[in-house]
Amino acid sequence: MTSDAADVSSLSFEQARDELVQVVAQLEQGAPTLEQSLSLWTRGEALAARCEEWLLGAKRRLDEARPSDGASS
Repeated sequence: MTSDAADVSSLSFEQARDELVQVVAQLEQGAPTLEQSLSLWTRGEALAARCEEWLLGAKRRLDEARPSDGASS
């Protein structure tokens, strides 16, 4: 699981999103075993967290670039 987390941390937003879509599709189709389902679920959780990390970082950058309400004249 640790190597999975390290692997996910190097993914771009688009890579993580695309893989997450694939994981969800596989889960919806039903994995052959419970172990495979749990593995997919764990991977999906890590990918979703990576996407959220990217989105929060983008929001923070936008907020920093936007002038604050008190700065306008």
